[in-house]
Amino acid sequence: MPLLAAITPETWDVDVCIETLEDVPFDTDAELIGIGSMGHSIIRGIEIAQEFKKRGKTVVFGGYMASLIADEVKQYCDSVLIGDAEGCWKTLLSDYENGDLKDFYQQKLDKLSTPIPKYELVTCKKIGDFLPVQAGRGCPNTCSFCSIACLYKTQYLRREIKEVMADIYRVKDLGFDKFLLIDDNILSDKQFTKDLCSEIKKTSMLWNSQCSIELAKDPDLLKTMVDSGCVSLSFGIESISKSNLIKINKSWCNPDEYSELIQTLRNAGIDVATEMIVGLEDDTRESMKKTAKFIVENKIEFPKFYIITPIPGTVFYSEIKDSDNLVNKNIYEYSPTKSAINSKYLTAAEIDSVYWELYNEVYSIKNIFKRIVFTKKTLKHPGRVFFNLGVNLFYRHHIKQGISPIIV
Repeated sequence: MPLLAAITPETWDVDVCIETLEDVPFDTDAELIGIGSMGHSIIRGIEIAQEFKKRGKTVVFGGYMASLIADEVKQYCDSVLIGDAEGCWKTLLSDYENGDLKDFYQQKLDKLSTPIPKYELVTCKKIGDFLPVQAGRGCPNTCSFCSIACLYKTQYLRREIKEVMADIYRVKDLGFDKFLLIDDNILSDKQFTKDLCSEIKKTSMLWNSQCSIELAKDPDLLKTMVDSGCVSLSFGIESISKSNLIKINKSWCNPDEYSELIQTLRNAGIDVATEMIVGLEDDTRESMKKTAKFIVENKIEFPKFYIITPIPGTVFYSEIKDSDNLVNKNIYEYSPTKSAINSKYLTAAEIDSVYWELYNEVYSIKNIFKRIVFTKKTLKHPGRVFFNLGVNLFYRHHIKQGISPIIV
């Protein structure tokens, strides 16, 4: 939203609301309401759109899920922006001013170049101790469950390093010493990443990002990232079952290597977060127990789990939409915490059950201490260990209330 604000002509006044931090100002005097959401949160986005429409506002929708089900979302708003906003946001605003707003806007980018976001629109809120900086967008991989693969179709775009650094220095000027580097696959261009890290190092700032676990196979790049201030990375390893990975078109990952690669990352000084999928075709209760054991034995600091979701527009959805295994065809009820499918060995209800059993196991007090405290890092980086422990206990608190850490 701060980026869209930066693209917006100066003749417009812009305000930003982040509902996870504040109440939606339904009584605003704003004429045009823009709503963005991720994944299943589009359901709440539609509720907000309907309320603003009742109040006579013009509402436009954007984001990944809105882009994937644009015709469906259009029922609840005046216009849907499909895909990247940078190419058509000004056109949309101009059309609105001229009373000629179109139903849909879409313009594929062949270059990613953006101004410095108007971070000041969010720094007045309780956003935490870092700000986001975008480096690249899109991914060359074609994982069947992934909305990014669906929208970008192997395209990867990256900004010029000088642009990325301008954002980073702006974040630093605002008093932050940490940032989140946003990139769907930072290994897509290794030389770019090395060159960018060389510049980041000059700022003496800390940063986090997401990445392919294949990073651990490139010691030079890994060292460059750590030396530049990278302290934590999230890895989508999805499953410890090779057959599952093959079936979701992620065969380039080898779970037999995971433990060694994770140890390499940890030895280099990286806090490891993992994202894994529950309810894949070959999952069983026994395999989920092995997954929990894998998480604890490898002392993964921030493990998160998602129930496989048939996101409309993805390859996975096209494969299962007409199958008897899809037991819930109502896309408005889809959630990464509740199964809509039966797998080969588990019913949807059983998938839901093992999902929470898995979370409760890895976030038990005993296993939190095994993963976080009883490690070599405790003596080397006690401050980070204390922080990681606090985050894990916070996640545990929510898990005990039936709230997944992927939500909070």
